[in-house]
Amino acid sequence: MTVTTPQPRTTIPTPSPRPSANAEAEDADWLELTEAVREAGQYPTRAEAERVTRIVLSALGGHVTGDERVALAQALPREAGRVIASQIPATHPLTAREFVESVATRIEGSTPATARWDVSSVLSVLSTHIGESLTTRVLAQLPAGYALLFGRADLAPTA
Repeated sequence: MTVTTPQPRTTIPTPSPRPSANAEAEDADWLELTEAVREAGQYPTRAEAERVTRIVLSALGGHVTGDERVALAQALPREAGRVIASQIPATHPLTAREFVESVATRIEGSTPATARWDVSSVLSVLSTHIGESLTTRVLAQLPAGYALLFGRADLAPTA
């Protein structure tokens, strides 16, 4: 029979989970985006701006496809990119008016006029954030009329 002498147990403390520097930067990017939306839309709180941003990005995510969808998701803060990328592609494109009306149904107490304000507040900030080139590519995928929602003149060729 072998006898062993009990050894004192050493407890190694578990390190407290700390967000990585990368995660903190991603959170800061999301906060910066929603703060820009708060200012553009004159929302009273960042929470309200964040709620509207999520709703508009989720609506947009179903209407942008292919390479532009990937580029859009990559150009945005990670959280916003997730919202875009997680949407199932729409079966048929909505006109800009239908898009605004669909957003109105997602926001309690919204009217088409307030939904247009919300959509324009988010998409104009989005346009500034992603840049001229990607905004042009995204708009090329969408039916006519979306340019105004992105804060651009809607210049249609004359016949």
